[in-house]
Amino acid sequence: MHEPEPARSFRPRPSRLGAGIPGRIAATAMAGFIAIHALHLAGLPGETEAWLAASALYLLGCLAVALLMRRGYPHDRLGGCNVVTLLRGALVCALLPPLHASGTAGWAVAAVGGTALALDGVDGWLARRSGLASGFGARFDMEVDAALALVLALHALADGVVGAEVLLLGLIRYAFLVAGWLRPWLRAPLPQRFRRKLVCVVQLTVLVALQLPVMPPEAAIWATRAVAVALLWSFATDIRWLARHRG
Repeated sequence: MHEPEPARSFRPRPSRLGAGIPGRIAATAMAGFIAIHALHLAGLPGETEAWLAASALYLLGCLAVALLMRRGYPHDRLGGCNVVTLLRGALVCALLPPLHASGTAGWAVAAVGGTALALDGVDGWLARRSGLASGFGARFDMEVDAALALVLALHALADGVVGAEVLLLGLIRYAFLVAGWLRPWLRAPLPQRFRRKLVCVVQLTVLVALQLPVMPPEAAIWATRAVAVALLWSFATDIRWLARHRG
């Protein structure tokens, strides 16, 4: 996932979390938990154990968000923006149990993935409208996008229409993070660029389209390769910029 790099400007710092925020996170976590199991009852396939594991993973993620907010969230309200991002995380977790039956769950996976993608623009708009934009919220949103890309890439690979190259669309963000641990200069702030957001939207759109059973195999292969090239170009552009401006 390669969006504008608000994550780079995120600097954890001690803060007093608004008194109502933990309770709102808990309420949102419960709503997300219910949504996950509602999708299961609605027909998304998967073993019962897998659905329980997915919901447990989601609740752990909500707990992690609450703990991280204590360190780096600058506002005293949770806001609808973070609620939407938390619920997008529930949709991502709901896509995990059907992985073993991806070939029979294409339309359902596309619908859930498409909903998560559509909500991607909602949380940012809500943050700006409510004055709750922050480096923490932008990083949170970006990590949910990255997780969505990875899960959708795994579904596309399980379908067998495209080859292992589709994993580049889901793993490139994490490869960049690992590279940043090995080369600290890669963690420096990047200037805002519309290019990153555009490539991100195209990336997720293609990954959702790959879930559709009506997608012609040849079109799926070429779309995957085109997005992979765009991602590599975008990352290479930023790495080159970072290399030129490292101290």
